[in-house]
Amino acid sequence: MVDLSITPMNEDNIVEVEAISKLSFPIPWSLDSLKKELENKYANYIVLKLGDKVVGFGGMWIIFDEAHITNIAVHPDYRGHGLGDILVENLLIICRQKKLVGITLEVRRSNIPAITLYEKHGFIVEGIRKQYYEDNKEDAYVMWNRKI
Repeated sequence: MVDLSITPMNEDNIVEVEAISKLSFPIPWSLDSLKKELENKYANYIVLKLGDKVVGFGGMWIIFDEAHITNIAVHPDYRGHGLGDILVENLLIICRQKKLVGITLEVRRSNIPAITLYEKHGFIVEGIRKQYYEDNKEDAYVMWNRKI
């Protein structure tokens, strides 16, 4: 794919981010929640655009010297083309620029494609959060990359 770009999430692209969230998560973030992230001093959100169309997004909170990925999603029509890799790598670039010591996330135990993606980028499972997801009480793996 050509004409890919990474830009910060903002008011101009937040509705597209919400649409991808609705298509990607059993419990998607609301538009109001996403708008609050624009004002959250700890939040760093990026969007991946193909031309003028938002095809994916990723977000994290940076607290002290660590980051916590809040969500990463690629529009279903664009999955399977390595766009998740681009999003994860760009979040890691931000972490390196800010000289962070680690980055963490939770992921559904059943989400093998996401787990594989994160492992590819140096994340390892360090714990389990029992019944973490309220929609079906599924457990989450807690994954860390401490070698940013």
